Amino acid sequence: MKKSPEAMVFASFAGDALALGVHWIYDAGMIRRDFGRVEKYLTPAPGSYHEGKVKGELTHYGDQTLVLLRSLADEGEFDVNRYLEAWREFFKGYRGYIDRASRLSLKAFSSGRSPAEGGSDSDDLAGAVRITPLVYLYRDEPEILDSAARAQTTMTHNNRETVSCARFFAAAAARVLQGSSPVDAVSAETRGKFRGSPIEKWVEDGMASRDTDTVEAISRFGQTCHTPEAFPGVIHLVTRYENDLEEALVQSVMAGGDSAARNMAAGMLLGAWLGEEGIPSSWLEELNAREEISALLARLPVRDGLSANEP
Repeated sequence: MKKSPEAMVFASFAGDALALGVHWIYDAGMIRRDFGRVEKYLTPAPGSYHEGKVKGELTHYGDQTLVLLRSLADEGEFDVNRYLEAWREFFKGYRGYIDRASRLSLKAFSSGRSPAEGGSDSDDLAGAVRITPLVYLYRDEPEILDSAARAQTTMTHNNRETVSCARFFAAAAARVLQGSSPVDAVSAETRGKFRGSPIEKWVEDGMASRDTDTVEAISRFGQTCHTPEAFPGVIHLVTRYENDLEEALVQSVMAGGDSAARNMAAGMLLGAWLGEEGIPSSWLEELNAREEISALLARLPVRDGLSANEP
């Protein structure tokens, strides 16, 4: 199985773009009835959260991940203060949806709070799924990756569970890039430093749902953004569709709710495992930011165990 850092990044962005058109529609029956099987990018309908976006663009989750990737390319490393500057600048005149966590954090930073202090108390999984560029850069440097994932998430989601999820997904994705299957990587991280944490139970629940229909499983866990609901849904997707990235992300979208956050996390793990051939070619071709993402990845330094500044 070919492991691919580039495919890991593109799969996460593609998962977000796939969710854009029906993001935060909670009625799975309505999605099925009004949109059919969502296996192509869609333009959000008027009156939706992402009105004004067009098919192939990203939600505000993906947009913020792209800001992080630009910052890494500009700086050559993760510098949370420079990332904060870029993040705040990005939201000036932003035409997309600005969620509660971002609004609260922007307000705190305007009053002089630091990246470690200004983050909202939001437990939304969204803060933890923007880390794919960090995994790409620091995939062979686990301590730096862990610190960077923590700082990136804390900046907007200063919530213990959400930060733990970012650290978990970062470590698991790095394991996949080193040769572990996604299920083995998730299991290994759960047995390690996350043993006894809420994550252990969420992983157990997600894995136990492997043979359950995805719409049913995610409905049972909860379709919302909140980490205790969203995390087991990601594990379900990774466990049930370990060798079928397309079906994992399509079924996540069909289950409704915060499909974008689920897709970014699941896409990262499955993309790292399956490589570019696991991603539908149309998803890559029609991803509006494809050329920019490729150019930014090409600008990132090739690290050889060098130390980076602590974020």
